[in-house]
Amino acid sequence: MNRLGSATSPYLRQHADNPVHWREWDADALAEAAERDVPILLSVGYASCHWCHVMAHESFEDVATAEQMNADFVCVKVDREERPDLDAVYMTATVAMTGQGGWPMTCFLTPDGAPFYCGTYYPKQPRGGMPSFTQLLTAITETWRNRRDEVDKAADQVTEALRAQATGLPDGEIALTAELLDKAVLAVAADEDRVHGGFGGAPKFPPSAMLEGLLRHWERTGDQAVFDLVERAAEAMARGGIYDQLRGGFARYAVDANWLVPHFEKMLYDNALLLRAYAHLARRAPATPLESLPHRVSRETVEFLLADLGTAEGGFASALDADTHLEPGGPGVEGATYVWTPAELVGELGPLDGMWAADAFGVTTAGNFEQGTSVLTRHSDPVDAEQSARFDRLRAELFRIRTERPQPARDDKVVTAWNGMAITALAEAGAALEEPSWVAAAVRCARFLLDVHLVDGRLRRASLDGVAGAPPAVLEDYAWLTTGLLALYQATGEPDWLAAAQVILDAAIEHFADPDRPGSWFDTADDAETLVTRPRDPIDGATPSGTSALAEALLTASAVADPDRAVRYRELADHTLARGALLLDRAPRTAGHWLAVAEAAVRGPFQVAIAATEKTSATMELLAAARTAAPGGSIVLAAPPDAAPLLTDRPLVDGHPAAYVCRGSICDLPVTDPADLTLALRT
Repeated sequence: MNRLGSATSPYLRQHADNPVHWREWDADALAEAAERDVPILLSVGYASCHWCHVMAHESFEDVATAEQMNADFVCVKVDREERPDLDAVYMTATVAMTGQGGWPMTCFLTPDGAPFYCGTYYPKQPRGGMPSFTQLLTAITETWRNRRDEVDKAADQVTEALRAQATGLPDGEIALTAELLDKAVLAVAADEDRVHGGFGGAPKFPPSAMLEGLLRHWERTGDQAVFDLVERAAEAMARGGIYDQLRGGFARYAVDANWLVPHFEKMLYDNALLLRAYAHLARRAPATPLESLPHRVSRETVEFLLADLGTAEGGFASALDADTHLEPGGPGVEGATYVWTPAELVGELGPLDGMWAADAFGVTTAGNFEQGTSVLTRHSDPVDAEQSARFDRLRAELFRIRTERPQPARDDKVVTAWNGMAITALAEAGAALEEPSWVAAAVRCARFLLDVHLVDGRLRRASLDGVAGAPPAVLEDYAWLTTGLLALYQATGEPDWLAAAQVILDAAIEHFADPDRPGSWFDTADDAETLVTRPRDPIDGATPSGTSALAEALLTASAVADPDRAVRYRELADHTLARGALLLDRAPRTAGHWLAVAEAAVRGPFQVAIAATEKTSATMELLAAARTAAPGGSIVLAAPPDAAPLLTDRPLVDGHPAAYVCRGSICDLPVTDPADLTLALRT
């Protein structure tokens, strides 16, 4: 029988009606495989994955295919977003066997979980040199029954290779210096696509964490070429089809090199990380008569997060699907919600406004997508207030019309790490751009996570409809929630956020550290389920690695925690960054978040402690100056003297609020004038 009906993952629930006897990953599944003496068929995907839906429609909904699967295998479905530990282990095996990875991931395992054959998508019918899925099933079953020695040998070899790759970064062999970071940035800049912005060719992914790291590098060095690189990438993405020109928010990636046609799924983690970078860039944008591009994108991205991904409980859902189901039960059509033709625009807006909108959004009769349709772009901005008002009116009308179309499904799963990223971005952006409602949204999300995801002092990975799932949190969950709580502490000055952050960070140190190698961290806890190997991957990918994320949490906490904890946190941050220096030296393109944290570390990080007894205009002016001028990764906190560790022995000056600026352990004299504070932070 299919056992996915009560799963807490929307992705698993999508398969609850399959004729396949799916079950979740657990000890009972492995035991059943051993008892029946059959392999485990492990299928890994996620709710907004287009090809996962295709394979499900072709094979998992087919009765004959399901009968073969049920007869010869124990069939296990895994949501990679709910179980990143399983995904990491078996994706490593898939890449090792095939040279590439992706989802859906299809792995065949022995009853003890050892992989012996792995791949990704398999079609219903043979094509392009690829066997059909049923042909593969038949071949696996024949090998299992008649050539078991080959299976055991392959499983042993793969398992040995997996364990060899899970050793983590070596002890610090390269010093983390400003010179190393300069060298890393030069290498990254050499890989820029100077024509289209960003890095690499098709498909092209938003370099979210790298943009933040490069901005921090520019703030340290003043290298205008680096700032220009960030601006080129940010503007190209914001003007291309990867950005939703009507609603705001970014799609997962562009299928081409010039950011035109997106893969239409919209992920929480992409938008949270990009919000952080665009809001940082908005602080550095020159004043303009109309709203600057990075400020506009920041605002619209927040609007998207709150309206389209916000949950009733205060958290944020994981994603919007890539596909739209135009008919109930029918196959999904990628992009159907989002694309337009000139005739549609004219029909909805009238001839004058319709053609004006077609020109403004790059909609042509030839189209830039499929079947003569166009993904909307925005390669110029209104030149005056009148044009701006017209653009905003038509944009709002087109969005209203679009909401009447069938909409992509939403994955309502609330993932701790990704919500921690959202808390961080909303708190930082709201504080820096003076948007208190954004900070309030971060507060609601944080309270929900602490109330629901923190169970008996330990975090859970995800929840659905306000109920925490069983899978335990992994390293990135602890790291990002800590960083988010510390961002809220700075944005609000409320000490409860610091206390909660320290509890979570201490739990991460206790359960994820490698006791024999300071600064080396596992991605799963010491009391988590034992897999064929205990994963740890320090390389930044679509999201920062758990290890680089923890480095930021440790570094930030070391500047605001009580003295005993602060020393411990800084030592661990330094050990962790010393290992990360190897990636910055040898593979900087895979170390965007490492660069961001390292840039903060080599500058101290900057600490701005504002001693103030009340939130007077003088206090708020100092705070605004600090939040505007301080480089990324700085700590900015306003509190009464001695009310927080960072404000210990830091009094008012002649009864006035005073700002104390330190770079690591080197401090300036206090200042009371916002202009003097700005000067101190930019020199």
